Amino acid sequence: MVEETEKLVEEATAEPKETPEIDSKYRKIILAAQRSKQLQRGANPRVEMDPRKSKTTRIAMREIEEGKIDFELIPMIAANKSQAD
Repeated sequence: MVEETEKLVEEATAEPKETPEIDSKYRKIILAAQRSKQLQRGANPRVEMDPRKSKTTRIAMREIEEGKIDFELIPMIAANKSQAD
């Protein structure tokens, strides 16, 4: 348990990962949809917008435009292998 906590602390204090560039409008829409779900479930917005006056999709799009959303691209080959195991 202590080792797991230490590992989480190390990951949190490590240098932030460099987010890859959004290479298509479709990826941007998928990211916004996933972030919108998080916001609907109670996540705090990472931009200064009033959640009572703005839709979660609009907030998510603004967060992506300002680079406040971290994500990672996973190659399909690796994703398929992990599902098979």
